Amino acid sequence: MSDMYSITGMSCAACSARVERVVKKLPGVSSCAVSLLTNSMSVDGTASPSDIIAAVEKAGYGASLNTPEQTSSPSHAQEEEALADRETPALRKRLIASLVFLAALMYFSMGHMLNLPLPSFFANNHVAQGLAQLLLAAIIMVINQKFFVSGFSTLIHLAPNMDTLVAMGASASFAWSVYVLFMMTTGKFAPHDFYFESAGMILTLITVGKMLEAKSKGRTTDALKSLMKLAPKTATVIRNNKEVTVPIEQVQRGNVFVVRPGENIPVDGVIIEGTSAVNEAALTGESIPVDKAPGDSVSAATVNQSGFIKCEAVRVGNDTTLSQIIKMVSDAAATKAPVAKIADKVCGVFVPAVICIAVLVVAGWLVAGKSFGDALSYGIAVLVISCPCALGLATPVAVMVGNGMGAKNGILFKTSAALEETGKINIAALDKTGTITSGEPKVTDIMTAGDFLEDDLMKYAYSLEAKSEHPLARAVVDFAKEKGIKPQEVHDFHAMPGNGLAATLGDGDMLIGGSVKFIGENYAVGERFTNEAAKLAENGKTPLMFVKGDELLGIIAVADVMKSDSKEAVKELQELGIRVVMLTGDNERTAKAIGGEVGVDDVIAGVLPDGKESVIRKLQEKGRVAMVGDGINDAPALTRADIGIAIGAGTDIAVDAADVVLMKNSLRDVAAAVRLSRATLRNIRQNLFWAFVYNVIGIPLAAGLWGLKLDPMFGAAAMSLSSFCVVTNALRLNLYDIFGGKK
Repeated sequence: MSDMYSITGMSCAACSARVERVVKKLPGVSSCAVSLLTNSMSVDGTASPSDIIAAVEKAGYGASLNTPEQTSSPSHAQEEEALADRETPALRKRLIASLVFLAALMYFSMGHMLNLPLPSFFANNHVAQGLAQLLLAAIIMVINQKFFVSGFSTLIHLAPNMDTLVAMGASASFAWSVYVLFMMTTGKFAPHDFYFESAGMILTLITVGKMLEAKSKGRTTDALKSLMKLAPKTATVIRNNKEVTVPIEQVQRGNVFVVRPGENIPVDGVIIEGTSAVNEAALTGESIPVDKAPGDSVSAATVNQSGFIKCEAVRVGNDTTLSQIIKMVSDAAATKAPVAKIADKVCGVFVPAVICIAVLVVAGWLVAGKSFGDALSYGIAVLVISCPCALGLATPVAVMVGNGMGAKNGILFKTSAALEETGKINIAALDKTGTITSGEPKVTDIMTAGDFLEDDLMKYAYSLEAKSEHPLARAVVDFAKEKGIKPQEVHDFHAMPGNGLAATLGDGDMLIGGSVKFIGENYAVGERFTNEAAKLAENGKTPLMFVKGDELLGIIAVADVMKSDSKEAVKELQELGIRVVMLTGDNERTAKAIGGEVGVDDVIAGVLPDGKESVIRKLQEKGRVAMVGDGINDAPALTRADIGIAIGAGTDIAVDAADVVLMKNSLRDVAAAVRLSRATLRNIRQNLFWAFVYNVIGIPLAAGLWGLKLDPMFGAAAMSLSSFCVVTNALRLNLYDIFGGKK
């Protein structure tokens, strides 16, 4: 059982690590993942919600259980509202107010250095200047009281966070300055010993960083918000033979709705009347409209570009393709990528370690003979330059942007782990039917005998095959219909299992169609046609022979044709250093013909659906394997593989066995998914590297170990920029071309 919770009070990765740690300790909790980016927590297990909420509150944070209505059937408007950026406007107000008072504070503290005139009362009255600075700094501290409430609250709960570092730094600066102010009355200190401006500047600069970070974090969910905005708000349904416009929530399964040119399709359905070209770019990323006719399916949020269509609702509410995509992207953002575990472990001890380092730095400089004011300055600089946020945000922001990029292009990663692991594969096992090939047999070759014309052969073949439901028969019938050929009436139709079909024409002649072996054993075929049939079979095609009376009409070859982009897709995978293996139940001769045509590295033929799992197991002995299939009969293999990729899922995207779902029926999206995964992982590593390097360099620098004294104000500025830079770097993923310039 999995429950989702909303968490309040978190300000950095140390917070999320603390919440995760206390919840995992509860009896009955099997797994817990806390997202700092979305302020949410997913908990699996049997622990009661009341115990979980109590544990979070005891740790110093707030928690509330999302009700079933919120988690399973929220409207897109509610979901969009939940993702709205409320943090940036609040921070902007705080920042503007802080800047106004900081300007006055800097005027009183540093104006004399710039020869700025002071009111006569303050000109040589250093105590008055100090009092003015005290009041202004106190106002800035009140404006930014959230840092102190959060920081000292978590400190009391023995779970200090980033706010604790800021609050301690600003408080130490303020307290020391107040002490100096009192001591000035005895003549022991001079005005330059004040740190009021540092207290105000630290809080203001951190607020700047927080606002930039919040604004950038908001952009990481842009893809998700864009998907939600696509959801139609109303639908035009037929009720009592009249068209009625109703809210989308009132559309029920089985309702008939109409869509005019230029309108969005409101829910998933099946066309029952009319034809159209539908732009499905919102779901698949494919900009070319798809022709639709009665019997074809349509999906919510796609656009009817031409023609009036009448449809029956099949999936409504949260069952629509769009809703499931939104849920999948949201769920993926709530999970943790394996690479994030390193940062989580560090963040769990980071803030307490920094506080200890700051104390040791102050003590060390006092022992070295520095004044308490100078020693304190070093300690404050250590507190405010340290940034656990950069470490904590390194992974989730990149994951969110990567998932959004995938969703925009019809590539859905079910978890953050899937997004990370997809790029690590070095073997791709491709199912043949429906993956490399279209999955629907087509007529590929026609050879006529004697004086018969091609249209004659197709007319008789159509007349016979129209009575059959066999897939090969459908291929012949569809081809004849495309050519505009009319069938003849036949009677006494009967099937000969394993051999072919037979019927009687109006003139009394027998019409027979079947395998080369059956026709060759019963009729004079001739060496030429026998050889041609053998060549067709060697090329992976199925030759069908047709006879009228005792005369051979000719051969029609049928094959499951290769998709137009399969060859290019295999080449792209190979260029990525991935060995491509084709799995098929075909005989070895046919399999090798198709494998050679598409250019795969290896062909494994004669594999039944239930045998694919064992093949994947053997391939895993040679490397990390991705199984690419249709997500239905390949379920065991998809589950066994390191990464299961369901291709061409279309409207049926809920393929439980797959880790990655590709909305388009294109094999090239497999290579695109690998590229996106590798780019995201590369971005995460960059973020983690710079976050670690920043702290490794920044803390010793602030401590004065390299002979430099870093003003606490510059430390605060550096801290603010570090998180902003990490988030901005993650947003660069939006510029990455996952199709390698070959879209």
